[in-house]
Amino acid sequence: MDLTDTLDICEFVNACVEPEKDASLLLQYLIQIQHRYNYVPDKAIMQLQHLLHLNIAHIKSVISFYSFLDLSFEGQYCILFSDNITDRMLGNQSLYELLKKSLKGQQVHIGFTSCTGFCDQGPAMLVNGLAITRLNSAKINQISSLIKDKQPIKFWPESLFEKEQNILKSGIQFIAKSGEGNALKVAVDKGSDEVLKILGDSGLRGRGGAGFYTSKKWQYCKQAVSDQHYVVCNADEGEPGTFKDRVLLSTDAHSVVEGMTICAAVIGATEGFIYLRGEYLYLVDKLNEVLARRRTDGLLGKNILGHSGFDFDITIHLGAGAYICGEESALLESLEGKRGIPRVRPPFPVVEGYKNKPTVVNNVETFWSVSRIIEKGSLWFTQKGTSQSTGTRLLSISGDCQRPGIYEYPFGVSLTEILQDCGGQDAQAVQMAGAAGTTVLPDNFDRTMCFDDLSTGGSFMVLGPQRDLMDLLQNFADFFRHESCGFCTPCRVGTTVIADIIHRFKNGKGCEHDLKQLREVCGLMNISCFCGLGCSVPTVFLDALDQNNQMFKKLMKIDSAGPCFNLDEAVSEFKQITKITMEGL
Repeated sequence: MDLTDTLDICEFVNACVEPEKDASLLLQYLIQIQHRYNYVPDKAIMQLQHLLHLNIAHIKSVISFYSFLDLSFEGQYCILFSDNITDRMLGNQSLYELLKKSLKGQQVHIGFTSCTGFCDQGPAMLVNGLAITRLNSAKINQISSLIKDKQPIKFWPESLFEKEQNILKSGIQFIAKSGEGNALKVAVDKGSDEVLKILGDSGLRGRGGAGFYTSKKWQYCKQAVSDQHYVVCNADEGEPGTFKDRVLLSTDAHSVVEGMTICAAVIGATEGFIYLRGEYLYLVDKLNEVLARRRTDGLLGKNILGHSGFDFDITIHLGAGAYICGEESALLESLEGKRGIPRVRPPFPVVEGYKNKPTVVNNVETFWSVSRIIEKGSLWFTQKGTSQSTGTRLLSISGDCQRPGIYEYPFGVSLTEILQDCGGQDAQAVQMAGAAGTTVLPDNFDRTMCFDDLSTGGSFMVLGPQRDLMDLLQNFADFFRHESCGFCTPCRVGTTVIADIIHRFKNGKGCEHDLKQLREVCGLMNISCFCGLGCSVPTVFLDALDQNNQMFKKLMKIDSAGPCFNLDEAVSEFKQITKITMEGL
């Protein structure tokens, strides 16, 4: 690296860090540096150390934790194919091979990443962080030509980056168009206690998957004594097969921000954050425009709606490719610029959250629903759903169906009805709630979507009769092994053991001992993993063992109660390589 490069890096890092010089913004600084240089140069790390008074080892540990940050330069273009099971089903691997062959010898990195949130329009990829959907051979050839011509991304055709929203079924919430500021005015007029009562009467539960009652979470946070409270919107939509939050932020971000502002009014917060997954980088400018407009309209910032002392503003923070950051305490660690390692709980975020202050963390859809409920009333919301699962929720439907997209359903709807609507009637299985969710086979398609039957964070992946369900298990096993944060031994080791066993069965080398070990490892993870995400990893594999045991039996090579290890097979590749080498001498 010459002197000019060194000076440029120092100047850029200085510009990123000044004037705050805030160590809690480390991750945001690193993301900016990554976007500028396609990696984080050593000189940038040294400059961050100097400006933020941080240890170099700490900075490098943060970089190594996040998939979208690199310590070494691999090319001017970084291309990552989305590798969710739905992308696999749409042929992403053959497109990967086509591009890799076409760009052989070029200064480019080509690899895979976890689900990018475009399952309804896959196969998808990220090019230097920007998403391209509906990939086919023609688009691959076009991308290859642009790279060979060394065209900067900003000059690529806009048509390559077009996205679809695909809202295919609207219920009461989509139909109820809310005017900007209407719900906020109602909330301010009624006061925080009445807002909490409305939310309590509505029965609204968190839409991120856990299903905790929203009114109770806000009440606990309000009661926590502190000089500051925070509101955080969890937009780290990383569960495979989920994309509803992307659509809400694309089409109705005002309602999401309005819900956050109502929360701030209730709990007494003056600062909020939208933690946006790195895969949704393209939404940053649009969201900042929404925030700027609301400030201009008196709906955000100082003295909101003309009420002296009602101050609240929102900042967007980007994630950098870490599934674990969907867990609320890991998200808060990441928001503070650290590795996204889940915290010990209790204390819970409503008592000690961001910077150890009381914090409400809610999902995008939850805040969106809050703005609707406050404006329309609790009775309007409870007219739909069941007694324990009121209202409606959004489903991200993808896979082997004729009409993938976003569907709004009242709680209590059966899987049969959903499959008929999306054109997936011949499904051999439905994967509910993503990789960490439940696999439902046809005998149970009469079950219903609700918190006391089939709960879901919004992902609904359809697998047709032509699919090999072992491919699903292998894809999820690889996903969990890659995404484990590595903090606790049960998850770090357990995900590796599970992946190894699934791969053995996929290759026809599994045995009875493997089945026993798979169940034992899953049981251990269920009760001993440090965080809820780790505890949910075994679900899909236990479902397969309990509902589809014959699938494993058919793939067994050795029917034995003991460990199945064949020495000749284990060293066969080594022998072949040795033989070729010796013959060439």
